[in-house]
Amino acid sequence: MNFSTSEENYIKAIFHLQKSENAVSTNELAAQLSTKAASVTDMLKKLKTKKLLHYERYQGFRLSPEGKKIALNIIRKHRLWEYFLVEKLQMGWDEVHEIAEELEHINSPLLIEKLDAFLEYPKFDPHGDPIPDVHGKMATNRQINLIDLELNTTAEVCAVGSQSSELLELLRHRHISIGTTLEVKKRFNFDHSLEIKITGKPAFTISQQLAQTLFVKVI
Repeated sequence: MNFSTSEENYIKAIFHLQKSENAVSTNELAAQLSTKAASVTDMLKKLKTKKLLHYERYQGFRLSPEGKKIALNIIRKHRLWEYFLVEKLQMGWDEVHEIAEELEHINSPLLIEKLDAFLEYPKFDPHGDPIPDVHGKMATNRQINLIDLELNTTAEVCAVGSQSSELLELLRHRHISIGTTLEVKKRFNFDHSLEIKITGKPAFTISQQLAQTLFVKVI
């Protein structure tokens, strides 16, 4: 069954908002998609008719197993395209999200199979997010937030908590990317900022806000 771009955007948004078995509210989804609650309600009825979600008025909703399967496929395509754009076309990791948002709606399983093989089956996208495989399974990272890294412990950046172009631009300016090795040298109680040292570079300070967007794994 083929779905419209709008339907796929709703399915993906619900997937990201949905946590375990918790239901998503109409207002949450409207805010996520920057649309009106009435428009959300209309779309939910369509998706329920297609058996893609469980929805009871005033009770919230969550994806059905089939809806979750479709969401994971959309996310798989998005993250594979991001990997392709960064690794093969040498685009910046802050430049690819919107392009991948368009490419994720191409409905060709054969193309995605070929793309995955061409890229040698990557497990994570350029932002450190896991890429679902053809069965919807995702690899896991043993990651912690940079805020929680012990002092003078070498770690590698493995994910970022946001893909906003402003954040990624700042990280690029600071020479921080996936795979960057660093240590936390000092914590400042005044504003909870951190002094970090990247391998081969002088130490510098980053804000608590920036540190909270970075996830690392201890080497």
